[in-house]
Amino acid sequence: MKSKFSGKISSLYRRHQLPIYITLALLTLAAVVWFYPHPTVSHYKYEQGRPWNYAQLIAPFDVPIRPDSATMAARIDSIDEAFVPVYTRIEVNADSMARVIRKRINEANVPLELDDLSYEPDSLFRHLIKLLNAAYDAGMLTDSLPVSAATQNRGEIRYYRAERGKDGKQQAILVKQSTAGMMTCAQLIARIDSLAQRYNGLRRAKSAGLEAVVRPNLFCDVTESERLLENERALQSLDMGMIQRGQTIINKGTIITAQDYTNLRTYEKMLQEQRDKTRRNDILITLGQALYVALLLMAFMYYVHSFARKEVYDSIRAVVYLLALIMLFFVAVVMSDRFITNGGIYLVPLPLLAVLVLIFFDARLALMTSFTCVMLCGGLASFPLEYIAIQFTGISAAVYSVGNLERRSQLFRASLFVGLTYWITYVTLQLMHNGSFEDFSWYAVGILALSAILTSLAYVMMLPVERLFGFVSDFTLIELTDVNTPLIHALSEECPGTFQHSVSVGTLATDAARAVGADVLLVRAGAMYHDIGKMSNPIFFTENQHGVNPHDGLTPERSAQIITGHVPEGLRRADKAGLPEQIKKFISEHHGRGMAKYFYITACRQAGDAYVDPEPYTYIGPNPQSVETSILMMADSVEAASRSLKEHTPQAITELVDKIIDGQIADGLHNESTLSYRDVPVIKAAFVKRLRTMYHSRIAYPEAPARKNAPK
Repeated sequence: MKSKFSGKISSLYRRHQLPIYITLALLTLAAVVWFYPHPTVSHYKYEQGRPWNYAQLIAPFDVPIRPDSATMAARIDSIDEAFVPVYTRIEVNADSMARVIRKRINEANVPLELDDLSYEPDSLFRHLIKLLNAAYDAGMLTDSLPVSAATQNRGEIRYYRAERGKDGKQQAILVKQSTAGMMTCAQLIARIDSLAQRYNGLRRAKSAGLEAVVRPNLFCDVTESERLLENERALQSLDMGMIQRGQTIINKGTIITAQDYTNLRTYEKMLQEQRDKTRRNDILITLGQALYVALLLMAFMYYVHSFARKEVYDSIRAVVYLLALIMLFFVAVVMSDRFITNGGIYLVPLPLLAVLVLIFFDARLALMTSFTCVMLCGGLASFPLEYIAIQFTGISAAVYSVGNLERRSQLFRASLFVGLTYWITYVTLQLMHNGSFEDFSWYAVGILALSAILTSLAYVMMLPVERLFGFVSDFTLIELTDVNTPLIHALSEECPGTFQHSVSVGTLATDAARAVGADVLLVRAGAMYHDIGKMSNPIFFTENQHGVNPHDGLTPERSAQIITGHVPEGLRRADKAGLPEQIKKFISEHHGRGMAKYFYITACRQAGDAYVDPEPYTYIGPNPQSVETSILMMADSVEAASRSLKEHTPQAITELVDKIIDGQIADGLHNESTLSYRDVPVIKAAFVKRLRTMYHSRIAYPEAPARKNAPK
């Protein structure tokens, strides 16, 4: 309800706000784009086993088809299992070794016994040569065999053998040999001991120190084996074909197989290499991101300007708070997505953002703010539509479950609602996309559950936000209306009439606020504190007087100063008690720039034709700036005037309400308020209904007749 003059002032004020808000929006835009990922290859986000959600991808150049990781792993496992290690073979002269062994046996320092008389060294020597020739021809291995990835297969070995080629030149040929007939040094010595036993020379052989003579002629070449193995492994990664330019890499909706995933990775790698060669920059990508963010912020600011409550747009602190919340949660999502690779983007609870807006404003603004942030974060998700669906249903559940916040337990109930909604949406999307639960992940369910639990952090974050931005939550308002708070308790003790008047005003005001959709808790708290300034001079106010009127001995101007002075005195007490700014507005605006008309009219009568300056009889104001303070002004005047009615009939009450409210409107006291004309009849009806209840007539109880024969 604005006059033409006040409308011009408001328009001028808004024009001064506009540059500030544009600057804030630009700063938010720059910050969001700064934190936005800047892909150097493509904007595609995909996962193996999930559908390809983008348009058909056509190869702009030839893309080789390389084995996928599973195929590669299977091939490499097969290569490793079948790989034959490489050994180095050294030629050994078996005859010379046999002579050395015979000499050592003959010279062995063993006491002669009966068995030694039949010792046959020549026969032992002949058989020893045969044994050594056979052993070294087959190959002698070391006692401790090396263990490595290249020497696991023990069925065969390979070694290089020099052969003459067709050109007559010597060349090393890698030949393969079974390990079935091979022995180790320990096995050969055992065979020699067994042979010596046949010729009664066992004790001589065991004391001959054969370990120093018998040596292997095959040594594992680990380096060469590893080299050959790596070469064979590398051969398995050769291209299996080619996706030629113009052919389809993948179609929209196709489930991404392991091979598709490898093809997409190959495509992105080649695209990156081409960009690196041509030094192509990402200006267009960044420009697209900036335009996307700008459109979302423009839509959000337009909503705040046109559809949010007036006090939200008019408060720079409120706009800064909303933009800061969007920015804070966006950065949190970016960091989670960056450092928690599997589902980190879902960990940040965006329903918490909605609750932090709902606590201080309303549900519509909470939904719009959250939706803006969800759309910003959707650009980070691998599956944007899935992410947006899950987050927005969770946000809606949080807003619905919190509703009119009156108990802190509602925040924990909101976490439960959000969690259930998350899970239902996740299961629904699984069925819609896949038609089964094959890709159902308990890990994803756990991430969503943790996100829902984090929604209850609103309980912890409320107080810092209130202190930092000067907001008032519903919890604080409920605490302020408690009659046991020090200031309200003092009011009830020192000014019982004013306290009762405040309670009655609060009853009227809350009924009207509920009827027009205003903030009921704020109106109730404002009503409890609007007259605390009367505690300085309680006896000068009618509701606290009992027969004696102290104004009879004062001049009208002095009386008016005392009466109007309860407003600045109330503000002083509010500052001392640390009351929020929103409550102080009710103290300063509940009379607006109205006058103490009784004393002004009295002064005019006493002055006769002389001019009486109305300023000493006028309250300091300002006039009501919101629907809530306008309702309180009306309720305050109506409740006080209703006490002077001689008859509280419905007609008398209706006429009183119409007279007072119409008079305030005529005096222009509500011109600066956001109150609309269509709200006025609703408020009047609420006042009339409540006053009729407060002053309803009671049935007169008849007196009991006297009993004639009553016992004496």
